[in-house]
Parts: sequence; structure tokens; C-alpha cells
Amino acid sequence: MATLRVTDTSQAERPRERLLSLGPSALTAVELLAILLGTGTARSDALSVAGSLLASAGGTVRQLARRAPGSLASVPGVGRAKSARIAAALELARRLNQEHRDPGEDIRSPSDVHRRYGPMLRDLVVEEFHLLTLDAQNRVTRQSLITRGILNSSLVHPREVFRAAIAEAAAGIIVVHNHPSGNPAPSADDKAVTTQLVEAGKLLDMPMYDHVIVGGDRYFSFAEAGLL
Repeated sequence: MATLRVTDTSQAERPRERLLSLGPSALTAVELLAILLGTGTARSDALSVAGSLLASAGGTVRQLARRAPGSLASVPGVGRAKSARIAAALELARRLNQEHRDPGEDIRSPSDVHRRYGPMLRDLVVEEFHLLTLDAQNRVTRQSLITRGILNSSLVHPREVFRAAIAEAAAGIIVVHNHPSGNPAPSADDKAVTTQLVEAGKLLDMPMYDHVIVGGDRYFSFAEAGLL
């Protein structure tokens, strides 16, 4: 039996044609996913597969973005190539959300950090540890990914953090990472890493102003909690 494609549906129902004639905002999430999938299976067209894919993520794009590409591939009709295509599209959406951020914007509070990093980090399935270097006016001069994986004192060494900060002649730094669990409460390792970085900053006369943890739509600030 032949594989059913998006183009096998009627002209009025083709997601691609609707996108071109009405614009992407007129399409449902299922229709947009169907365009990315392109084809379905011998028994289900691309729209049906897209519907199953979204349903597997609780019916929301947000939850879909939290899933690893490998788990998307397990949905019938998706597979490795299509799951990679979807993961790439979701990553582009994350980066688009970050691109409008002015590298020189002021950071005046933990909420500014969360506004900058929350959309990028809240849906990741692994922990990422990022560095913000600031000038004397608290403007961001650089943002860098330091490490990806489980956060502990062996993976996040002050040497790696402050090497980038020294290269930027930073007046101070802020670090931020995410908790894929959605709970921003600091762990024992988070506290140990923070203590190491604060002490290293004192030795280098380059203060660490805050360590912000992103968990879902919430955040935890060591500075706000009086733990620096």
C-alpha cells in the first residue's frame, strides 16, 4: 500500500496550501506538525500521525518541546528522520525567542535574568549551565554555555566559568541553569557550586552577583534568598 501524504487530502484541507494562502497563524498545531512530517503511513495520513504525535505530548506544543527526539521517533509514523525534523523546528523556535534579546541589555534583578533565559531553558530535558558577563553598568557583554548535563562541582569548575569572564574583562558575573524537573529549588550540588564560584570571584575581584535556577515558569535566585 502507498504511503499517504499531506498532498493526498483535498485542496481545501491541505495544510501546506492553507499556510500559503492564509499564513501560518491560521493553522492548528496539528496542521503545522503535519507539514513538518510531510507523509503519514499506509493506514494514516500525515494529519492523523501529527494528531497522534501531539496527543502523545498531552496535546500541547510546550510538552512536545520537552520530549527527547528519540521518544518522538517511537510514535507510529514518525521515526528518526521526522523526529529530527521536528526537534530542529522546535530548537529554531527557542533560538528565535532569544535572538531579539539585546546583548547589551541591562540586568537589574533576577526577574531580568529569568525573562532572558526562562523561554530558552524551561523546556530542556537536560541541565545547561550558562554564564552572563556584565560590565560596570550591569550591561550584558557576553552569554556563554559552560556545560550541559547533570550539574555538580566536578562538571562546573570555577576555572571554566571565570576563564570566559576574564577574557571579557567582566566587572561581574551571573550564572543561570535549569532544572528539567520544573522545580527550581536548589539542590545540595547547586549550593556547593555556588559557594565555589562566589569564593573564586572574591579572589579574582570579580563578584558573582547571582545564581538563578530556572524551573518551568518559576525561578530561584540565590541573591534574593540571601544565600550569596
